[in-house]
Amino acid sequence: MSFIWMIIVGLVAGLLARAIKPGSDPMGWIMTIVLGIVGAMLGGFLAGLIGIDADGGFTGLIFSVIGAIILLFLYEMIVSKRRV
Repeated sequence: MSFIWMIIVGLVAGLLARAIKPGSDPMGWIMTIVLGIVGAMLGGFLAGLIGIDADGGFTGLIFSVIGAIILLFLYEMIVSKRRV
């Protein structure tokens, strides 16, 4: 996978995750791309655990978004504890 393609898929997965998850997540474009890329890694790991081949395509995008949503929930828990 080329670096540019990884950035594009990371941006799309991050934007979809931020659109699906309720609440405000104030982060810029770079953090959204990082969220999507790390979410793709987490989603690929989760897909492997349940025996699904999520190596690209629509299934890969779905698991990337699921991983990014999980990361958004974790991020929200960490930030909300810090604010208290």
